[in-house]
Amino acid sequence: MNKLPEKEIKILREELNEHSYRYHVLDDPRISDAEYDQLFQGLQQLEKEHPQWITADSPTQRVGAAPLKEFAEVKHTVPMLSLENAFADDDVLAFDKRVRERLEASHAIEYICEPKLDGLAVTLLYIDGKLFKGATRGDGETGEDITQNCRTISMIPLQLRGTDYPAELEVRGEVFMSKQGFAELNRHAETVGEKIFVNPRNAAAGSVRQLDPKITKTRPLEIFFYGIGAVKGNPLPDTHSALLAKLETWGLRINPEINVAKGPDELLRYYHDIEKKRTHLPYEIDGVVYKVNSIRDQKELGYVSRAPRFALAHKFPPEEVTTVIEAVEFQVGRTGAITPVARLRPVFVHGVTISNATLHNLDEILRKGIHIGDTVVVRRAGDVIPEVVSAIKELRPAHAPSIQFPNTCPACHSVIEQVEGEAVARCTGGLFCPAQRKEAIKHFAARRALDIEGLGDKLVDQLVDTKQVETVADLYSLTLPQLASLERMGEKSAQNMLLALEKSKKTTLARFIFALGIREVGEATAKQLAQYFGALPAIMAADEEALQAVPDIGPVVAKHIVAFFTEEHNRAVIQQLLHVGIRWETGPAMPAARPLQGKTFVLTGSLVTLSRDQAKEQLEKLGAKVAGSVSSKTHYVVAGADAGSKLVKANELGIPILDEDAFLELCNKFNSSSR
Repeated sequence: MNKLPEKEIKILREELNEHSYRYHVLDDPRISDAEYDQLFQGLQQLEKEHPQWITADSPTQRVGAAPLKEFAEVKHTVPMLSLENAFADDDVLAFDKRVRERLEASHAIEYICEPKLDGLAVTLLYIDGKLFKGATRGDGETGEDITQNCRTISMIPLQLRGTDYPAELEVRGEVFMSKQGFAELNRHAETVGEKIFVNPRNAAAGSVRQLDPKITKTRPLEIFFYGIGAVKGNPLPDTHSALLAKLETWGLRINPEINVAKGPDELLRYYHDIEKKRTHLPYEIDGVVYKVNSIRDQKELGYVSRAPRFALAHKFPPEEVTTVIEAVEFQVGRTGAITPVARLRPVFVHGVTISNATLHNLDEILRKGIHIGDTVVVRRAGDVIPEVVSAIKELRPAHAPSIQFPNTCPACHSVIEQVEGEAVARCTGGLFCPAQRKEAIKHFAARRALDIEGLGDKLVDQLVDTKQVETVADLYSLTLPQLASLERMGEKSAQNMLLALEKSKKTTLARFIFALGIREVGEATAKQLAQYFGALPAIMAADEEALQAVPDIGPVVAKHIVAFFTEEHNRAVIQQLLHVGIRWETGPAMPAARPLQGKTFVLTGSLVTLSRDQAKEQLEKLGAKVAGSVSSKTHYVVAGADAGSKLVKANELGIPILDEDAFLELCNKFNSSSR
């Protein structure tokens, strides 16, 4: 007997079991759904050809994977089975034919159709209308007890509405995360340095199966109910569509896209209608589900080992595929953000050939462990830029090079700044970089900056696109003929523009600093810099330590300022701006002596003779920095009436405490000595 098919079956089973474990238990898939489906179909075909080698533990006979040991097990009274998949119109025609033959029906069969959500299947047991237990599907026979987590999901009612529900009702549904909720969750995760979720399905599954229900409560989870399990008590409707309508009256949310269809032509029409709407739906779907509508017919059709005969999942073409990263290039965004872009071996997905995909940033590259030459899973969802989801490290070629971030900007060769704790690296050549040119000019001309009246977005676009302006300094070299030749710019408008440019030359140091577009230097910080240093050369020469002596400037902002003024391209543009006549009244020189410079104070409690803001102003005039919390770096704590935890912490750390009288004496002493 030929043993090769038996060996191939064994290998396929082991591979599918591993992928199933990663998907269902670890929420960390290594291949796309489409590739899993291909492997599964291959095993099904081999077992069909060699039925003597079908075993009870084959993936074709199972549903999911074993439940996690951390959760209590829940035995399903009615198994939670999977669905047979269809990938082509002919599969749907064959399904309908099988249904009619088994039912010996000559009429068109009525089906209920609904979108197939990409989430986590759960079952909820209500006793006397109250939520009693929640569980995952698990392996179909046994799931995980997630009752407490289910109670935190606002769309799951703790008490059913009405009074006509059965004494015991088990309902099945799909917990998922909307596209918007998923995006917001990942944005927050990136901000606080937590793990970025691969896709909404993983995010939903991971959130439902948290060991701490408080974490589940913070996640934007939703649910649609699609069926029932065990029921005791009041009789239920005799069609699936009527059953779902009844669930809705009890407060159980059903999908608004549900529809009833007769015969295969209407099934396919529904499929193609939903496929067109797919990108506009607020949640991810990977196909549609058809179920025979008659409950009596469902019972007559029955089940095979892992799926009901009365239902079918009709999958959409894959939005996730695998391909190879052939190279990585770096693009510069309009705000200077450096984005790595994977150049891919071209691959066809969902009607489009993809050859590029974003890698987001260095942190994501390191987290996913991506190398050049890797076989990777790529996702395309609607019109969103394709992204590399994960690397299949088992297929990595020997000596595959790691991805190296450049030290200088690929657009202008300015230094790239990577601040510790931030995911995004940025070009520091904000006044010079071609990629940032338009945004730099628009910011420079804004009302709160140089206030160049009439220099709007469309005019900036024209000036840059026609290469008449490369930096903000070039604005002041524009001539009347140049401006008058532009679209919607007659001679009168051009003359007004030149007058506005001339008027903008007289400004203030604070406005000029703000207009430069230094990262995280807003109007307030620009004013602080101008007041503290008094002159532009002093600001440009200040190091990080000197900058942090300025009120409200911490180490991150100080680093941005130093990086900006260190870049020679920026300094050159500043000199050009001064050369064309931009000027301001010179403020007072930086005080020779600020008696409290380098000292950090914390204010707590209420003061009688002055407000908290007045006390802060007094300290900042003397050069002190006023912080909001007590730490080992605090030099003094000023404690008024009803001082709280800050005073307690100051005592614990041995930090000197000043009451109101001592504080006023200190201020008067230094104020009088400086007169």
